[in-house]
Formats: sequence, C-alpha cells, structure tokens
Amino acid sequence: MFATLSDRLADTFKNLRGKGRLSEADIDATAREIRIALLEADVALPVVKEFVGAVKERARSEEVSGALNPAQQIIKIVHEELVTILGGETRRLRYAKSGPTVIMLAGLQGAGKTTLAAKLALWLKDQDKTPMLVAADLQRPNAVQQLQVNGERVGVPVFAPEPGNGTGNPVDVARASIEEAKRKLHDVVIIDTAGRLGVDATLMQQAADIRDAVQPDEVLFVVDAMIGQDAVTTAQAFLDGVGYDGVVLTKLDGDARGGAALSIRSITGKPVMFASSGEKMTDFDLFHPDRMASRILDMGDMLTLIEQAEKAFDSEQSLKAAEKLATKGGFTLEDFLQQMMQIRKLGSMTKIMGMLPGMGQFRDQLENFDEREIDRIQAIIQSMTPAERDNPKIIDGSRRARIAAGSGRQVSDVNQLVDRFFEARKMMESMAKGGGMPGMPGMPGMAGGKRSGARQPAQVKGKKGKKRVSGNPAKAAQQKAAQKTASDGKAANPFGNPDGADVDYEKAAEQLNLPKDFSQFLK
Repeated sequence: MFATLSDRLADTFKNLRGKGRLSEADIDATAREIRIALLEADVALPVVKEFVGAVKERARSEEVSGALNPAQQIIKIVHEELVTILGGETRRLRYAKSGPTVIMLAGLQGAGKTTLAAKLALWLKDQDKTPMLVAADLQRPNAVQQLQVNGERVGVPVFAPEPGNGTGNPVDVARASIEEAKRKLHDVVIIDTAGRLGVDATLMQQAADIRDAVQPDEVLFVVDAMIGQDAVTTAQAFLDGVGYDGVVLTKLDGDARGGAALSIRSITGKPVMFASSGEKMTDFDLFHPDRMASRILDMGDMLTLIEQAEKAFDSEQSLKAAEKLATKGGFTLEDFLQQMMQIRKLGSMTKIMGMLPGMGQFRDQLENFDEREIDRIQAIIQSMTPAERDNPKIIDGSRRARIAAGSGRQVSDVNQLVDRFFEARKMMESMAKGGGMPGMPGMPGMAGGKRSGARQPAQVKGKKGKKRVSGNPAKAAQQKAAQKTASDGKAANPFGNPDGADVDYEKAAEQLNLPKDFSQFLK
C-alpha cells in the first residue's frame, strides 16, 4: 500500500548520502521532496504541513549539525515523526472488569465490517477469549448469512435471532445479545452493525441507538484504507455523530496510496488499533505505529515476522531439524519438505520477504514471484519413495525420470531440486557447525574456521594403511629418514639432523670463519 510513498522517500534520502554537513538548501530541498511524497500518498494537507514543519525544525537543530552522518540522522527524525502521527504507541483493547466485554463495529458499507468481525473474533480466540458474534446488520441483503458463514469458518458462535434482509430491529438484537452472552458464558461480544453507501442521518441514529442500548466498552470505526482523502471526512462525521474509541484499517494489502492511515490519527485524535492486510481470516493484527513507520521507510518489520514465526512453527520439530543439521547428511528431503510447509503457514512468500529490511528495491521481483513454485517442489518430493527422501544420493537417472512423471514435471526440474538441496544442506550444515558459509573464510575460534585455500597438512595413506611415498627422490629420502627416526622413538630434528645425533654447535661455528668475538653470541 505504501509503495509509492516508500519509493519517493528512498529517492529523497539517497540524495543526502555522502554529505558530511547539510546546508540550509539541502534541508529545504529534502523537506520539499517529503511534502510532495506525502501529498502524492493522499495524506491530508494539515497533516503534511505539521509533519514537514516538525522535520525541518529538527533538521536545523544541533542533533543533525553535530551528527557524524547527517543523512542517517534525517532518516531517524522522519521515522520518529512518522511514529508520532501514526499514534506513538500501540493501543490495546480495554476489557470489562465484570461481565462480557462489548465491542461495537461501525462504518460505511463496503468497508469490510462483517469480515473484520470474524477476523477479530479469531484473534480474540488466540488471546484465550471466548467471543460471540452478533448479527445486528439487518439491512444489507444476506449480511446475517455472511456473518454466520464467517463465524463457522473461525469456530465462533453467531447470535442471529432475526433473518435480516430488511426485517427485524437491530437495537433489540444487540440488547438481547448481552443476556445471551451472560447465559452462555461468553466473555467478549462483537456487534456487527449496518452500514450505508454514504454518511446519512438514519445510519447515525441507528448506530447511536445501539450504542446507548448496550453501552459498549469499545466502539471501533472500520474504514477502508483505499478510499483516500474521503476517509478523513467519513471518520470525522462518525466521530461527531456516534463517537468511537479506535480505528480499524482494512484492505492494507491494496495498491492504493494509503494516506488515510497517516491522516486519521492526526485529524481525529483517535488511535489506529487494528489493521487487516489480506483476505485470509488470519491476516489481522494489532496496529504498531513504530513497525508501520519502519515498513514505510523500507527498514523492514522483523518483530512482526518473528511473532508470526513463533505462532506458525512447531518448536519441537524445528529443534529436531536443527539437531539433524549438526549431523553430516542427517537433514533429508523429508525434513526439507516439513520446514517448507511450516514457512508456508506464515503466508505468502512475497509478504514474508517484504518484512525484511531493504527489500523495497526488489519489489518488482517479489510481486512477480510465483507462489505455485512451492506446490511444484512439494509435488516432486512427494513423488519420491521414503528411501529416496532419506537418501537423495540413490536417485539415479531412471528414478529421476519416474519422479518427474509422477509429479507432472520435467526431469530437469527434478535435477535442479536435488542439486539445490545438496547445496543448501551443505551450506546449512556448515553454518550449524559455526564454520560460516562454504568457501568463505571462517572466523577465528569457530569450528571449521580455517582459511579457505590454505594448504592443510594431511597424511595420505595408500592401500593397507601404508603411507604413500613421494615421486620426488629428495622428498622420498626425507620421508624415509623421518620414518626411521620415528621407528627409533626419537624426535625428528627440524634443523636438518635426521639421525637425531647431538651436535657441537661451537665447533661448527669455528668452521664457518665467523667474525672475531662473535662466539660470545653462541653462549
């Protein structure tokens, strides 16, 4: 969503690199580029003015003029100001001290309230809550049925006493849902209310009546992040007509400019609490201003990636795989397939790679990545026998032809997978032992940390354990003398005395005709 803004800011900061000191002209030019980038991203004009003013004021301060790297200091300032306009810190749900916590959703039709209600319910289930969904949208055709289907998908019960489609009183449904939740011991109630194509008095009054009837602990305004500048107008209208405690942004995975996310917090003063970034029910999480600011500046979002990995990965299975990597040849194609399936639980590879720092420059390659490639690899591995997965070295030409036919792929695809697996296993085994990347110099003190390319002494043995004799006569004589010394139990003399006899060094020095008084240095 923030691709345009990220690219413009990246180009702006690129012009600052290599400058030891920033002039007034540099600061003005940078501020102008930031202003254009924000306006192109559909950020509201008052927010742009406030943001750029804060950046310029701090850029002229001593924290930049005295910095060793002014360009990095400017990036740090922009990051901190982005965090500020996005809300500063993460705002979490407030739960009721007694009775069920009531959460009411409000917003325009098409913002995604019904789907988001199910996503929120699933997220609360993961927080060890027992939520219940309430179908209070009785106006939109099939809204009740849609909520029931979504509730079944996430395993959350739906309270729907009225069929909807224009019949029934939503205020009575909302009021009755609280008693139903108490009776069935649900600790969270999520009320899905009706929306309209535009802001009107009927919508506002109905939402206000539901609010007064149930006295919700949290009123969340659901807004489509793709509607641009109009998001701020709608948010302000709902704030004046109904009132709400927090904002939920939907469709953050879209290709719109995303200025709504940067504007709503500053205009309304209400924090963005949640963000929905995909069609899956799991594509939903808390909104972290600092992480979103890092994504916008292409610094990555490693914390979110780690959190998702902790949820998706089986720690016991990962530990076993790590132990196998420590054993040469222990990591098999079956282990590789299991690890790949765990990575797939994180979501699309494009989304995963997008959370890594500096991946903005590879955005085109990531967008063109074929997610079906994982399916093809899975098909090839599953077409192998258990013995072939455990020991890929036995996969000869005829086996590869059979595997290719069984997976619907070409033999070249099987060859490529097997070759890449051996290369990857070699690299991972080396890294597991602390030797670094194969072919790269190891670090001192680490296993396998010998210099690459350096010749290592080795005793090469021939048949029956006998040492191989050199073809060079001089080296052969030296080896023979060393073997004789070793058989006599005497240590070899490194100064050319292979028989190990004692030497009178003073007598030897006299024969060399050394300068006068040099003998004192031999004592």
